[in-house]
Amino acid sequence: MRVYGALMWSLGKVLNTPEVVRVYIGSFNDKPVNEAATGPIGKELFEKEQEDLLSDLKDIPKKACDRRINEFVKRARAAKIHAYIIAHLKKEMPAMIGKAKTQQRLIDNLEGEFGKVQRDHHLPPGDFPNVEHFKEILSGYNFDKFEKLKPKMIQAVDDMLGYDIPELLKTFRNPYD
Repeated sequence: MRVYGALMWSLGKVLNTPEVVRVYIGSFNDKPVNEAATGPIGKELFEKEQEDLLSDLKDIPKKACDRRINEFVKRARAAKIHAYIIAHLKKEMPAMIGKAKTQQRLIDNLEGEFGKVQRDHHLPPGDFPNVEHFKEILSGYNFDKFEKLKPKMIQAVDDMLGYDIPELLKTFRNPYD
């Protein structure tokens, strides 16, 4: 059973996920469902929910690989975005005079700089890090010491995301092929 409304709002504070969570309803003990207390529809619902719960518990090991691959993809995309941001900030720095002032201006206008990177490279806004957290971290670095962007590395990440990961998923989806 999917949960909406007030219960979803309450669970949203505890579970940090944008998806609607699955909540199993029932009486999960070793005694049979009391049909007199639940009625025939309630008994059927409780039994179906119990079957769904047991089925989902059995599927956890199967889904572990998918979760790991999804987390890996998320981190790879974050690394790519990070590389684009760092390269952009380095490119915006002057060659000689006013480096400290320019660096502070870039940090202060980091949200605008994220927008430029997003437009220049056609990146989804949801993949970008939290601006305030990124500002804190950047304030401890000298932008002149950042590495230049290496297009071959970005291409390697794109190839991995576009070709290698789908092949890996095919292998794990049906190990008997």
